[in-house]
Amino acid sequence: MTIPRYSVASLRQLATELFAAAGMEAEKAQAVAEVLVTGDMVGQRTHGMALCPQYLEQIEKGLMAKAGTPEVVRDSGAVFVWDGNYLPGPWLVSQALELAASRLAEHGVVTAVIRRSHHIACLTSLIKQATDRGLAVILASSDPAFGFIAPYGGKEPLFTPNPIAIGYPGTEQPVWIDVSTSITTVGMARQKSAADTPFAHPWLMDADGNPTNDPHVLDPGANGSLLPLGGREYGHKGFGLSLMVEMLTHGLGGFGRPDSEKRWGANVFLQLIDPDAFAGRAAFLRQMDYLTGRCHANAPIDPANPVRMPGEMAQRRIAEAQRAGLDVAPKVFDALTAAATRYGIAMPPAL
Repeated sequence: MTIPRYSVASLRQLATELFAAAGMEAEKAQAVAEVLVTGDMVGQRTHGMALCPQYLEQIEKGLMAKAGTPEVVRDSGAVFVWDGNYLPGPWLVSQALELAASRLAEHGVVTAVIRRSHHIACLTSLIKQATDRGLAVILASSDPAFGFIAPYGGKEPLFTPNPIAIGYPGTEQPVWIDVSTSITTVGMARQKSAADTPFAHPWLMDADGNPTNDPHVLDPGANGSLLPLGGREYGHKGFGLSLMVEMLTHGLGGFGRPDSEKRWGANVFLQLIDPDAFAGRAAFLRQMDYLTGRCHANAPIDPANPVRMPGEMAQRRIAEAQRAGLDVAPKVFDALTAAATRYGIAMPPAL
């Protein structure tokens, strides 16, 4: 079966119109649509347009705020903390990034923490906004309301995948690192569970603490969990990184697991770094370009698969999406069509 493709612009317009029809303010609708479509463009399909119907459901249930601004908890110039009041996460992070960037000339490094944001979607989509400006960025997120990963040595789910993204510019290309502190993600486990497809490796753990490749252990009531980065043998590494993210997002934000509301959301840590404030941009690029060159020149295990830098494949996918559009998985297309019908919006024509 041939899956139809759609232009990037038409999918962005569709998402914008859907969110606006659901009552989201225009600026927010555009920002969220931009991040979701970019998620598909970089290849993170579980965090692209697949999220659109889920976000609409959250709006309809009153669980994602449609309008308003974040509450400023503290602002010292180089550091600010917001309470997001469950406003759309992609918009909140984009706004925080804009404000932080405007202060870099004075401070060099600006750090933001957002508590009680809604889900922030694809982290690569967001750090791209920083590297497009020639800035380095660190972004991390955790949802204090839920648990899918047990601490190393335990079997009771506590942490979310707690993703960490780091981006920095280069002369030829930026580097985008986007990893979870678990081996795989909740979205992928749910996708495989719905398709009744096991993982290729035992990346999960059942309720008794046994490693398994069965995604159904993450189904409601099954009480299984995702294994931390490093797996059963070296999961202390993922456990440590999870603790780091919780400290940056919950500890610094002053809101977390002791007082969490049981609703889908996120606490966010964002730090923007201007290379000009340190040894200088030219020195920064000299160092990082050299490192990229050495990585590319490294003798490959398989000559057909030479070393590539993190984000390189995503950048190729962006170029391909701009040239040939994006395909939409049948289940996602059906969900988008149902939402469009509900709001009286026409689906875009396929390419």
